[in-house]
Amino acid sequence: MVFASVVLEIGLAVLAMLVTATLVIVGPRQLVRAVRDFRWRLEGIALPTTVLLCVLFLRWATQDVAQTISTQVTGVAITDYLFGIDRALFGETPVVFLQSIQMDELTSYFVFVYIYGYAFLLAFPFVAYFALREMDDLSTLILAYTANYGIGLLCYFVFIAYGPRNVDPTLFDGLLYTAFPESGFLTHSINHNTNVFPSLHTSMAMTVFFLAVHTREKYPLWVPLSGVLAGSVALSTMYLGIHWFSDVIAGTFLALVSVYIGRNYTVEGLVRTARVFFSTKFKDAQTRFEGDRE
Repeated sequence: MVFASVVLEIGLAVLAMLVTATLVIVGPRQLVRAVRDFRWRLEGIALPTTVLLCVLFLRWATQDVAQTISTQVTGVAITDYLFGIDRALFGETPVVFLQSIQMDELTSYFVFVYIYGYAFLLAFPFVAYFALREMDDLSTLILAYTANYGIGLLCYFVFIAYGPRNVDPTLFDGLLYTAFPESGFLTHSINHNTNVFPSLHTSMAMTVFFLAVHTREKYPLWVPLSGVLAGSVALSTMYLGIHWFSDVIAGTFLALVSVYIGRNYTVEGLVRTARVFFSTKFKDAQTRFEGDRE
């Protein structure tokens, strides 16, 4: 019941933000035109959207099994390294510094950004790019999201890392759950406390910002808004005691890699490449098999 009420509250707030941003940044005329032409637009993004949904489903369906295998078999524990890198670079971790200046207003802002602002930041580009005359930018966005989740899933499988609030509660405060306890019903249902390196909150937020810069001529107002939100999301992950500075840097690098993949490749092209690769390997294996028989 609590989970449903939290989701409903977040959904209504994000919907209000989406409606406002769409009217101001996209414009009603452009949106109406996109809705009228929705069929060919949906056809244009059908394949990349399907791939993204498959990756998300894979992550959801295997997260408990992957967590068990990672913890007991394959995972490499790197928490101490992340903590040590932060202290080596700054003397004290940025998390300690940020939390040393905590105040109620700042905490409320970062909690809002981490949950509501982040959801809006990820959702709005779908509306904005869907309203464009071509679906290239939306396809790029979807492929970049897919790369983020796919690579992030692999990293979470390989690396075992705990965030500051789970390492030393006496040194780091878990401000998210102190200020907004109900958020735990949402975050704990979709994530594990070892899914820290890299910060997907940072990588996804920065991906949106980098693509906003790429499409700045189409939506100039979206660049500063997405930049402020993306930067705030990155800071919020540390201020709230969820991620290390190293996680944020790794997340930013992952965003750059994902945007590069999104801008330089297509799902159709990757499928063709994979098909040619496996077809060639199959033919080579078949030729060797027939040669051995002779």
